Amino acid sequence: MIDIVPMTAEHADGVLRIYQQGLDGGHASFETAAPTWAAFDESRLPAHRFVALDPDGTLLGWVAVTRVSPRPAYAGVVEHSVYVDPAAQGRGAGRALLRALIASTEAAGIWTIQSGVFPENEASLALHAAAGFRTIGVRERVGRHHGAWRDVLLLERRSPVVV
Repeated sequence: MIDIVPMTAEHADGVLRIYQQGLDGGHASFETAAPTWAAFDESRLPAHRFVALDPDGTLLGWVAVTRVSPRPAYAGVVEHSVYVDPAAQGRGAGRALLRALIASTEAAGIWTIQSGVFPENEASLALHAAAGFRTIGVRERVGRHHGAWRDVLLLERRSPVVV
């Protein structure tokens, strides 16, 4: 059984640990170091942040969103990140986190969730496809990561509820 609860400051150490594990894997982000909790907390929307917990309270993963733009036309569009502890992958935490995020964003009138994923991150691509995301484009050689140019697939999920 996996519990999904709102992310709070008490989860900070686990969230940043899992974030860094994802970064260390090399296929999660252009970033190479997790931010401080203050920077993380300031940049993510508080209403749409969740953690997955084992029954014993062990943090298995997290999901959070940022605003895409402050412009009113983009008020219903967010970009998300989802990270699962490598030791917990394949147990349903990512799926449960995305379900919670989708429910939360739709309840708030958000019509599009988007993300950028490296093409090599096959597990993330499969997770997102199962949650209703589709690939809408490729940003070719958009940035350098560890000295190599990397492509990023742009994924989005349009809400069938918020129209």
